[in-house]
Amino acid sequence: MSDAARPGFVRVRLDLSYDGRDFSGWARQREGQRTVQGEIENALRTVTRSLETYELTVAGRTDAGVHARGQVAHVDLPESVWAEHREKLLRRLAGRLPHDVRVWRLTEAPEGFNARFSAIWRRYAYRVTDNPGGVDPLLRGHVLWHDWPLDMDAMNAAAERLLGEHDFAAYCKRRDGATTIRTLRELRWERGSDGILTATVRADAFCHNMVRSLVGALLFVGDGHRPVDWPAKVLAAGVRDSAVHVVRPHGLTLEEVGYPADELLAARNREARNRRSLPAGGCC
Repeated sequence: MSDAARPGFVRVRLDLSYDGRDFSGWARQREGQRTVQGEIENALRTVTRSLETYELTVAGRTDAGVHARGQVAHVDLPESVWAEHREKLLRRLAGRLPHDVRVWRLTEAPEGFNARFSAIWRRYAYRVTDNPGGVDPLLRGHVLWHDWPLDMDAMNAAAERLLGEHDFAAYCKRRDGATTIRTLRELRWERGSDGILTATVRADAFCHNMVRSLVGALLFVGDGHRPVDWPAKVLAAGVRDSAVHVVRPHGLTLEEVGYPADELLAARNREARNRRSLPAGGCC
């Protein structure tokens, strides 16, 4: 996975969004599984009349059922293909892609840009309603119904204790060779005029199931089943806790990905590839 396109190729940034309900996640999988990556790569191959598939690299691999409003990816295209199709490529993709995935912008990426490793943060939103009547039918694919009244102040008090750099192993599904050390920069709840509670979760990166696990723990605080200090105690224990419920994916949306200034892209790529560890004596 290079910081630059191969000679003769152009790196192109894609800004896109999708409704995740009918996808088996972002990443291309075995035959028969519908994925966002697969749909876009197939559409690219068709509209550019190419024999080969140009592989996408994405900022954040979303799971099955998770949505995205501000996803970012890149693809390396032969210079001749980019020169021939760049003016009409966006419109042609719109005509070829299914209606639950859209590419909004195609731009030639600056030197050193990598959609995954250049990112300095990702921001997700998780939406919940505790309305005793349930979820508005028009929002049912994007909002979780929690059948208990929720105390937002208690959830925010618990969330504050989770901010900073920690080993989030207690809130992640482990993957071989992958670190679970992350810097959680923002975790807060707001209740809108429609009664929907939205958790804003922003970190340098997320490990598998991290956002949905954090939300699950905070909902247990909000409905009074656990005390305010419980999520932080789970974090400090450093192991998966069976009491932490991984909430359903449909309430989760990737809202935005942040990148540094162009001149800092290469340095960020190198930093992101380094395996992280906490300082000696560091704790959660």
